[in-house]
Amino acid sequence: MFRDFNFKLLVIDKLMYQDKLIQPRFRIADMLHAKGATGDLWKYLREQDLLYTVLEEARQCFTDLEITPDQLATVEELTTDGGLEIYHQCSPFWDGEDDLFDVTSLDDFALLPNLRVIYGGDEAMMAAPGAEDILKARGIAVE
Repeated sequence: MFRDFNFKLLVIDKLMYQDKLIQPRFRIADMLHAKGATGDLWKYLREQDLLYTVLEEARQCFTDLEITPDQLATVEELTTDGGLEIYHQCSPFWDGEDDLFDVTSLDDFALLPNLRVIYGGDEAMMAAPGAEDILKARGIAVE
């Protein structure tokens, strides 16, 4: 359904972590501990050379997560911010200093019929080709 994984993450953050419409909330620490990671997660991820990447467990979970049309219809606003909970679940020690979570396609706007506002979208969304025109045509404000 979603073409851009990073756009889907924004939607999941809204539905799972902000609005709590999708339960249970995914926690990467639980997944890593279930795989045998013990103690300091920083040390574990550093030893595995996984500090600044989307962890496969999170990618798989969020890629496979099905979101219903009814859930998508509830999304009236999205927030793009390096401090979103979903980013910390995907890459617990990501520092926000690169383009790891930039949205590169806005094709998925069609999935959100009631989206009206994107907060902080100027940087994360503008990496997508034609972003300004697409947002304007859909009547989506960027604040």
